[in-house]
Amino acid sequence: MRYLPLTANDRTEMLAAIGVKSVAELYRDVPVKARMTALPDLPLQQGELEVERAMMGYAAQNRAAGAGPFFLGAGCYNHHIPATVDYIIQRSEFLTAYTPYQPEIAQGTLQVIFEFQSMIAQITGQQVANASMYDGATSCAEAVLMAMRLTGRKKVVIATPLHPHYEEVLHSYLGNLDGTSEASGEPDDQTACVIVQSPDFFGTPHAYDVYRKQCDATGAKLIIVITEILSLGLLPAPAEADIVCGEAQSVGINMSYGGPHLGFFACREEYLRQMPGRLCGQTTDADGRPSFVLTLSTREQHIRREKATSNICTNQGLMALAFTVHMALLGEKGFHDLARLNHEKACDLADALGDKVENKTFFNEFVVKLSQDSHQVVSELAKKNIIAGYPLDHNRLLVCATEMTTDADIKALKEALK
Repeated sequence: MRYLPLTANDRTEMLAAIGVKSVAELYRDVPVKARMTALPDLPLQQGELEVERAMMGYAAQNRAAGAGPFFLGAGCYNHHIPATVDYIIQRSEFLTAYTPYQPEIAQGTLQVIFEFQSMIAQITGQQVANASMYDGATSCAEAVLMAMRLTGRKKVVIATPLHPHYEEVLHSYLGNLDGTSEASGEPDDQTACVIVQSPDFFGTPHAYDVYRKQCDATGAKLIIVITEILSLGLLPAPAEADIVCGEAQSVGINMSYGGPHLGFFACREEYLRQMPGRLCGQTTDADGRPSFVLTLSTREQHIRREKATSNICTNQGLMALAFTVHMALLGEKGFHDLARLNHEKACDLADALGDKVENKTFFNEFVVKLSQDSHQVVSELAKKNIIAGYPLDHNRLLVCATEMTTDADIKALKEALK
């Protein structure tokens, strides 16, 4: 009974309090077709050696990004991560898969959070940033909810092509809010916010002045979404925005088949108390020494649920640490140089593909127009060990180049497409 501490009497009392006669009754609302009637088709037991062989066989079916030419981006990017990052984040001073709930004991953890916030604020041109969000998609949805709280409105205008996964998450968040609508076009006096992704999902960067004027005229909030944070090493910081959010995976974090990644969230100081998540502040202790403390944790765990700005429970502590370590290694000049190198690689790729490229401007990804169905092309090139990109509708393909892209990779893609 070590792992099952409840006695039969305990279970009987609990079932009686709930109002059912058996544990099986707890599942009565689950459709019969969805219930398992037998054990799953898996081996009941195997030795350690057999399990290792089986798992290695499954893993061998994956194709790692570094195993050949790789041009897939679309919100998750293949960048180099120095070995130093992995070494530092595994030191005992830092190693944690979670953020402590009594973090004042761990001043080092709080200092990292504070430095992460400072870096994000500087990169985005905003006054404050929080301790991180779970990922870019939920960060975008939280930004919209924050804009609705600030304006008392529920209409959302998506002004530029938004990552489809972000849009799906946004639909999920807003699905149960009465009166909420999403649209393209011009904002009006019922609009809570205007969402501008830059570079957008197809890789095109956007200026913000037109959207800023629209928001000023209607009272809407301007939300800038960034899925490739490295682009801010070359493109102007979106200081005009009310809220800047997105994905920071590109710095210090592996693609990892889609996660865990690192959402970031920054805004104007006047909106600080409506910001989701948690925030680390710097203060002095009783002896006058500099110290760090969590503050403004307006979360459902700490205050009355109806007063919470968000139901995010914590922050991406380990991912934020990896980002902060890598960014500290790069420095401001290194961040700029890495961004420039990415753009130069993308230019080399665009030059090689010639008139197939649709974009007039781009950072490190753009759309290519093919003569055949893009899904079929991607499948055929995968057989040649080339991951050609993200297939769009019909014959359009979204391709990406980073510092990991070699001249040989570009040549291989060009020849394969021919």
